[in-house]
Amino acid sequence: MGCILKGGGGLYSRVVVGSILLAAGQGARIGSRPKCLLELGGVPLIRRQLIALSGAGVDEVVVVLGHYADDIEPLLQDFPVTIVRNAEPERGQVSSLRLGLGALTGKLDAVVVALADQPLINAQDITALIGAYKKRPENSHVVQPIVGTQIGNPVMFSDDVKQQILSGDANVGCKQWQAEHPAQVYRWANDNKRYIIDIDSESDIENLHATTGHQLRWPAAHTPAA
Repeated sequence: MGCILKGGGGLYSRVVVGSILLAAGQGARIGSRPKCLLELGGVPLIRRQLIALSGAGVDEVVVVLGHYADDIEPLLQDFPVTIVRNAEPERGQVSSLRLGLGALTGKLDAVVVALADQPLINAQDITALIGAYKKRPENSHVVQPIVGTQIGNPVMFSDDVKQQILSGDANVGCKQWQAEHPAQVYRWANDNKRYIIDIDSESDIENLHATTGHQLRWPAAHTPAA
């Protein structure tokens, strides 16, 4: 997809970044519909995330699908991504994360884990996260955005953490790894509310419109009946 922050203006070395984009959920709290197909400005959220990752220069992207994979996959065909289907998405997000990490093929320095239901994340937000990772305190291996008291996403971690997750228990993902290694987590405080906005319910769609003016709309195939 391109290269990331070459040289960091001479201050920081180049970081080769892979990304996992999680889009396997059932959307049970929003009427069992694919949240990533919600459209903002006519563009599905999953495509907006891929555009953001591409714009930030991420080197490799794996998209993990599960529920509604047949509906989502056609929207990804014009992106240079690897698509993985979680045959058991009901096992939860950790199973999708581990499948995605295992599908990364390149020699990477770090991984960004992104969520397909964050409507406002853009390339500048991903670039800022990568910048925070490059400037992270010594001996920290995970960068987790924190806005006020709220934990945000995406999260970014080293290839070493990726390897530890994959070699560990099947129930261990990034969140569990952080709980076991709190001293190695950099809680990156910032005021960018886009990191803490995601869509879980119809009320989240309404709140987004009320607070930002952005209106999400369902595609015709998934529009609720009147």
